[in-house]
Amino acid sequence: MKRLISLFPISFLLLQTAMGQNIKFVEYDMPNGLKVLLHEDHTTPIVAVSVMYHVGSKNEKPDRTGFAHFFEHLLFEGSDNIKRGEFDDYINNAGGTNNANTTYDRTFYYEVLPSNQLALGLWLESERMLHARVEEVGIETQRQVVKEERRQRVDNQPYGRVLEETMLRTFSVHPYHHSTIGSMEHLDAAKEEDYKQFYKDFYRPDNAILSIAGDIDIEQTKKLIDVYFKDIPRGPGTIVRKFPQEPPLTHEIRDTVYDNVQLPAVIYSYHIPAQGSKDSYALRMLGMLLSQGESSRMNKVIVDQQQKAVFAGAFPFDLEDPGANIAFAVANMGVDAGELEKSMDAVIAEVQQNLISEEEFQKLQNQVENDFVTANNTVRGIAESLANYEMYYGDANLINTELQRYRNVTREDIKRVANQYYKKNARVVLYWLPKTSQP
Repeated sequence: MKRLISLFPISFLLLQTAMGQNIKFVEYDMPNGLKVLLHEDHTTPIVAVSVMYHVGSKNEKPDRTGFAHFFEHLLFEGSDNIKRGEFDDYINNAGGTNNANTTYDRTFYYEVLPSNQLALGLWLESERMLHARVEEVGIETQRQVVKEERRQRVDNQPYGRVLEETMLRTFSVHPYHHSTIGSMEHLDAAKEEDYKQFYKDFYRPDNAILSIAGDIDIEQTKKLIDVYFKDIPRGPGTIVRKFPQEPPLTHEIRDTVYDNVQLPAVIYSYHIPAQGSKDSYALRMLGMLLSQGESSRMNKVIVDQQQKAVFAGAFPFDLEDPGANIAFAVANMGVDAGELEKSMDAVIAEVQQNLISEEEFQKLQNQVENDFVTANNTVRGIAESLANYEMYYGDANLINTELQRYRNVTREDIKRVANQYYKKNARVVLYWLPKTSQP
């Protein structure tokens, strides 16, 4: 019974959100360009303090890839007023948690703290923005950390380089063609002044969103924000936001990678429009139809019925510029890549030729609503969603209204985007084969 009682506030919050209750928030701009988003929620005595910087791997110089992700690590090193290694200590001693993540388009830092420690979170983030230590000792320490991360997650992981190799072939001119973790050679070649310049260029209030959600008082929080952020100056110059747009694929690009794996894999990549466009919602639902859940098309047909794959999936990347949709499958024992490719094509062709059933369409709508609610059932999730919507669309209120964009998608839209974007003559096909099969 105690467990049921403890879960009730979360369940009630989910129910309220699913029924369409708005997530209320306050937004304003500071004179130095910092955008502030505040959501007050007294359900639990915790607060999420987050800062999202509009810098990701696409903002890196071609010969200095990996910088955005590197700074995600480096900016936990300390500041002029925080000794090396003490950043996490402040959080842990206050009973909180913290983390960060980097994408192609932005970098996100957050702390989740008891609400009486709000000032601590604001101080830490203001130190990160103004006084971070970008110096050789920290650079070298984190350089080794990032190298080890790449070895563990990419180079020595089965299929670990799939995304990197796929994006490299999908994009030829747009900086999405290089991976977020970047090149170790570029990080090794970089000098201290390169890192200092990157920090100066991008870690500035007019390139950031401060998003706070949880057990706060709005007016008191505004006063605290003034204390810690008002005097941080704007950054110099203008940040480049326009990048070379990728020309459309006019033919199939086919290649093979031999790797230290046991089972073959087949990967497709298609060009798709940027997130937030009308077709992006239909494409996301198409990806769910193909691969979300055990009853999805690819899992049901290729994995369960035909038993040609041990795993299969399809998903669109949520990217600020026109991006990529990836479909993939890992073959079962004894199944070759060509046979697997035929099965993948057949599943896609079925969606291209026939409308999905009303029952299957309703299931998709239910999955969308569940995912939407789940993403915003914590104060950290709300803080991140508000920042994402504001950064990418200039409209934080999409946290309340974006679900309607999914509801506007029709069965006909799903069939149309399957035909419009999943084209055989405009895609990348990558065979990922065991080294033992290499000629």
